[in-house]
Formats: sequence, structure tokens, C-alpha cells
Amino acid sequence: MPAVSVADVSALPRVPVPGPTDLDRGVRSVTTAPRGYEGEGFPVRRAFQGVDLRDLDPFLHMDQMGEVEYAPGEPKGTSWHPHRGFETVTYIIDGTFEHGDSHGGGGTITDGDTQWMTAGSGLLHIERPPESLVRSGGLFHGLQLWVNLPRADKWLPPKYQDLRGGESALVTTPDGGALLRVIAGDVAGASGPGSTHTPMAMVHATVSPGAQLRLPWPRPYNALVYVLSGSGTVGADRRPVRTGQLAVFGPGDLITVEGGTGQESRHPALDVVVLGGQPIREPVAWAGPFVMNTREEVQRAFEDYQRGRLGVVPSDYVPHGSLPGSFN
Repeated sequence: MPAVSVADVSALPRVPVPGPTDLDRGVRSVTTAPRGYEGEGFPVRRAFQGVDLRDLDPFLHMDQMGEVEYAPGEPKGTSWHPHRGFETVTYIIDGTFEHGDSHGGGGTITDGDTQWMTAGSGLLHIERPPESLVRSGGLFHGLQLWVNLPRADKWLPPKYQDLRGGESALVTTPDGGALLRVIAGDVAGASGPGSTHTPMAMVHATVSPGAQLRLPWPRPYNALVYVLSGSGTVGADRRPVRTGQLAVFGPGDLITVEGGTGQESRHPALDVVVLGGQPIREPVAWAGPFVMNTREEVQRAFEDYQRGRLGVVPSDYVPHGSLPGSFN
């Protein structure tokens, strides 16, 4: 799992040692993500399925894409599709993905890169592997997170943030047993490069076997830990977790994650994504690619899409051999 790594963690800043009055967050639930398929047929785990939206707020949805080893000709993406009212955060751990939209935004992201797309008032969007990966096949693994926007920001103009992996703030634990990549938010004295409309934090942590991460976490934020690979425990009571499981924490000051002493040879450590944000606490009206506050706003979004008001496929768009450029 390449993402971003360092040869010597001893040179990195350390996570602060918890204070005597800091409260460990208890684990409220552990759920297992069901498998499914997205877009033109790439495999995903539905990380948030079965979890109440009130526990996820300000987050809406997250897919773990892969981990999959494609044969030549197998890599798949999505066709052109609309979004309005929220943000998509695509984090690539292994492999390469291309993005494009009807406003001319987009780019290419690879090992450890993140593309933060504010759909806002609406756009058409496509995600796909590059032609070279389609031809050669190869390993692909990533995440896509949907972050809700508050009512006041749902009509913002669309925007991209292209975050290179090298921009992530790197931190380690006092004993060097865990490597943290801070992608967004202020965590343990480090600030991630992502600019967010809703106060939030996103961290990819690799925890060595037997090592413990006690991560200070803003008390107003909710707290979620999703296991990308490996096994270990979460919380002070050491609830077991493994690949594809999501832990939802209760209130407090600290998130505790511990790597299991026995890991698979393919994944020598526990890799997790830690998420949290300030709940928006507004009504959510959600249908397909549109997330608004009322059913009427969602209906208007569908009408605007059907009438071409969210944009058109760029005239210079060239589809890959197996990736059509038509609308669904």
C-alpha cells in the first residue's frame, strides 16, 4: 500500500501525549461494509451502509474502491453523471484515476493524491482509469467520500482542489509505531492541505502490529474509523475490527486504534481512515447524485439536469475504447 510513506518516521513531528483528563471515546457500533459495484462495474465496499445518517453527519457516503488487481482491458470507471449539493473526495492509494467535468476542471491522481470536488450548484462529471492502465491492467485501490454542504453553500460555483500526496502533513506517534497522513483538518498539531466548507478532518493512518494510536480529536466532531486493510482493535475496550469494517465512536477527546500482532502477509500493518466533522444538522433530501435540503430542490435538480442546465459533455472529450462518453 504505497500512498505516502517515509523511510524514517523518527524525523516526523509526534502526536501529543494525552492529558490526564482527556476522555477516550467509546465505540458505539462496528458495522461491516457490503460489497457492490459502481459505475461501469468496478468493485466497491459500501463503507457507511447500515449506519444512521445522524451518526455520519456531515458525511453522506463512502466507497472503498478495490483493492483489485486488474487484468489488461479490465479497468473500469464511470460514464458522465451529474452532481449537485455536496463535495466528493477521491483518495487514491494504489493506481491512477482521471477526473473531468463540464466546467473544464479535473486532472489525474495517483498514489497518495486526493481530488476534492465541490459540486455545489451542479456539474457533469466523469471518473476513469487512464488509457495506459486500461491497456496494461494493474493494482487499483482508493476511496471516494461524499461530504454534505450546508444550505448556504449548496449553490456555490463548482470547484476542484488537486491535492498531491506530498502535500499531506505527516505525523507519527511518540514511539514511532504509526504513520499519519493528514489530508484535511487540524489534527495533532498538523494541518492537512484540503480546504473544507464544513469543519472536518481526514487522516490515513498506518498502525504497526502491536502499536497503539491515541489520537486527540476535536470534541465537537463526530468520529469514524474505517479499516482499509488489516486487523486490530478500536476504543479503550479494544473492540476487534478488520478490513471493511467501520467503527462509530461516541463523544470524548481521544480516538484509540491498535494494530493486531498478527497480520496477513499481503498487508503487514493495520491501515485505517479516520474521519470526523462538525455536524451540519440540517434536513437532508437525497436522491441519486443530488443532495439537497428539500424534495422540491431535488426535483429541480433532476429537471435542470434533463434540460442541460448542469452542463454538457465537452466537445473535445475523447472516450477510451471501453469507457463510453454518453449519459446514463
